[in-house]
Amino acid sequence: MQYPKKVELGDITVRDGFQHEEKFIDTEAKLWLSEQLILAGFKKIEVTNFGNPKGMPQFKDADNLMKSIRNSKKLKDKLDDVEITAVTIRERAIERAIQAKKEGWGPDRILLMVSTSESHQYKNSGLSHDDYWKMSEEYIKKAHDAGIKVNGTVSTIWGCPIEGPTEMKDAVIFTKRWLDIGADDIEHADHDGSASPDRVYKYYSMLLDALPDTSLHLAHFHTTRGWGLANVLAALQAGVTRFESTIGGIGGQPANFVDGVPVSGTGKYYYKDPNSVGLVSTEDLLVMLDEMGIETGIDIDKILEIGNTVEKIVGRRLRSETVKMGRIPKNLSGRK
Repeated sequence: MQYPKKVELGDITVRDGFQHEEKFIDTEAKLWLSEQLILAGFKKIEVTNFGNPKGMPQFKDADNLMKSIRNSKKLKDKLDDVEITAVTIRERAIERAIQAKKEGWGPDRILLMVSTSESHQYKNSGLSHDDYWKMSEEYIKKAHDAGIKVNGTVSTIWGCPIEGPTEMKDAVIFTKRWLDIGADDIEHADHDGSASPDRVYKYYSMLLDALPDTSLHLAHFHTTRGWGLANVLAALQAGVTRFESTIGGIGGQPANFVDGVPVSGTGKYYYKDPNSVGLVSTEDLLVMLDEMGIETGIDIDKILEIGNTVEKIVGRRLRSETVKMGRIPKNLSGRK
């Protein structure tokens, strides 16, 4: 097998990881983790959602967190090389991000999202496909005018939790449309763990045949059914070089119950056990890539230390194996 010699990793724990937590994670803890990830070598992190905090109270501190990151003394002279992303599904969230950017503390990049499934699209955004494309085309231009990059995410590529099976070819069509209306890069997301490794390889092979610039494409895998790292391997085999993950493999659909209070979130959970979902673990992914000889530029030992602390922040054992087992010793079995 031919694998890339180097890959680019983004960590999205502070946004996607914490959004599924049923207790509010203190802003200081989010700031600490953002700082530590950057100090460990991450050049791309995703930290908040500028959507309405009434439905997602985990992000009621979006403004304060962004300002704190921008003003962090620990990150002085480092942020120039770091891309900070915020999720902005609808117009008001994008406008918040643009205003924040004008004031000097906003995100470098925002994320918009379409699902190949019409039902999932409406549940996630409140808009039809046609209306969402129209809105996106208008607001991508506004974001670019403000100096903000735009990621266009494509979801339900391998299946929809509402409708069931989907057509992978539709995701390629949606990717082309994102690029046609000005998106800077594309996240290809398995948000509910529907993707199996064979179909991951088939999809990314089809995608890269159509759009071979690997810098445009970002793989996002949940490991709901335990296939996350297998899917990363399949994507690597297809030629993908950009991935994202979360510390401890946490994350998922925005919580509908926070600090003892029911909230709307994005509605009823799609999965049977809300405690057994999440993304690929950053720790496990880094150790696996290191063993494969694939360069990441990340301080793995520091990330393992961070992983132990994040377990204390959320108050439970998380889904990383290497955070407890550690790296494979290099002085055994002839290893160098």
